[in-house]
Amino acid sequence: QVQLVESGGGLVQAGGSLRLSCAASGRSVSSTAMGWFRQAPGKEREFVAAISVGGTNYADSVKDRFAISRDNAKNTVYLQMSSLKPEDTAIYYCAAKTSLYWSSRYPTNYWGQGIQVTVSS
Repeated sequence: QVQLVESGGGLVQAGGSLRLSCAASGRSVSSTAMGWFRQAPGKEREFVAAISVGGTNYADSVKDRFAISRDNAKNTVYLQMSSLKPEDTAIYYCAAKTSLYWSSRYPTNYWGQGIQVTVSS
């Protein structure tokens, strides 16, 4: 069983930065497609970023501002968020597929509990 635990959320002013962490257990992040999603109040959950053996990919809304990375030794995936905007306010979820590649062809099998990020204007 894979468990994902997010940390690092909080309140930040617009233009600031935060780094989210997702500590994984039960499976190695080096051989797992890992991603981040977010859900703002009243909106559907949306894809933010992903990392896999195939590389990284990002939603257009966060490209050039967010960066996803992983530390295989710590079995942790990170989401570095910079130039934050009020519209980035959401609950952020870490997610994992049991595939090597991040693709909509494969289901997202595991989810973290979510962590709040609030960006004030």
